[in-house]
This record gives sequence, C-alpha cells and structure tokens, in this order.
Amino acid sequence: MHEDFEGHKGTIEAGDLQWMTAGRGIVHSEMPGAQGIHSKMPGAQGTQRGLQLWINLASKYKMIEPRYQEVLSKDIAEAEDDGIKVRVIAGEALGIKSPIYTRTPTMFLDFTLKPGGHLQQPIPKSWNAFVYVLEGEGIFGNMKSQPSNSHHILLLGAGDGLEAWNQSSKLLRFILVGAEPLGEPLVQFGPFVMNTQEEIEQTIDDFENFANGFEKARHWRSESQIN
Repeated sequence: MHEDFEGHKGTIEAGDLQWMTAGRGIVHSEMPGAQGIHSKMPGAQGTQRGLQLWINLASKYKMIEPRYQEVLSKDIAEAEDDGIKVRVIAGEALGIKSPIYTRTPTMFLDFTLKPGGHLQQPIPKSWNAFVYVLEGEGIFGNMKSQPSNSHHILLLGAGDGLEAWNQSSKLLRFILVGAEPLGEPLVQFGPFVMNTQEEIEQTIDDFENFANGFEKARHWRSESQIN
C-alpha cells in the first residue's frame, strides 16, 4: 500500500509496478497489504517478493517537481518470440517499448526463457548494465561461462550486449538493467542523493525544517495502519 504527500495512493498487487521520481523531495509510506499482514487471510500464498531500483538523476533534474507513475501488471508492455518472453518495464526489447518515462536513459527488462531458449539483447555501448537472476539457471556471456542461478548478479562489461542461454529443464527468469552513466559526482546520505556534500547538508536541513520542497510533509500523515 503506497501513499505520499502529493496525494498518490494505491495498492501494488502481484506484477504491478510504480515509478517514482523524487526530484526536490517527496515523503511517502510503503506498507504491506492485508495479505502480507494476515497470513491466514484468503488469497495469502507463500513468500512475497519485490524489487526496488534507485536511479540517479542528472544535476539539472534534481530539483524538479516529484512525479509518480503506476502501471498495473496487465498494462506492462510484453513480447514473446521463440521461447523468450519479456516484460518491458523501461526501455525496449523484441521491438516493444515501455510507456514508462525515464529522465535518465534506462532499460529494465524482465526476461523469461523456456528450456532451450537463447537470447541476444543489444545494449548501448556507453551504458553500464547488470543481470540479476530471479529463478532458474542460465549461462550468460558465452557458452563457456559457468551457469548462474537465482539470487546472483552479473555485471556486464562496457560495450557488451547480452547473450543468454537456458540449457536446463526449468524456466529461467532474470532482469536486465542498464543505464547511461551521467559522468557527475555523487554523494548519498540515507535516501538523499546529490552531487556535493554541501548539497546533501542543505537537503537534510530542508527536510528537517519542511522547506524547499518538503513543505507538505509538515502536516502529512500516512493513513496506512497495521491492525
């Protein structure tokens, strides 16, 4: 269950996604829904899993107004071809583009390969990228590579596209994430990400004094409650 001081509110169900641009600042809450709180409730099944990815904004965008996009699972762009299925969170794959707008050029692709599936996915040469295996076992890079299984991350070399094989008898599912490097200094403190230590200190001061983008946080309270 998501709420923020800009008035956005909703429940993220299985397969849904939210894309938040913090900009000059946004205060929000994320609480487990009823199925995550009461395990005996109808419909509660097994372990719930989620992925959260942070992407840095260029300095010229750091003080923009916050923005929020929410996409239901059924509305996420999908494509299938020869044993490959992809859900296009951001960017493009198999000729399908995501409707999600990103200020930093980004790809976030959710691939599923059937047994025997073989994928070749281009990545812009200047980008950084990685693979995170969600389930199953696959070979990445070249056929001589050792198989990688779930909960492992693989950093891709600069200029490499991605080639992957599923030589197992089970489905292979992984995400491919990549973005264009900004070439700017980065300083982080907790949830605050700026370009200099001075900017971080000013942001913390703004947050604590409800100023410069955090004015609405003074009287805002989340309505979410755990009973």
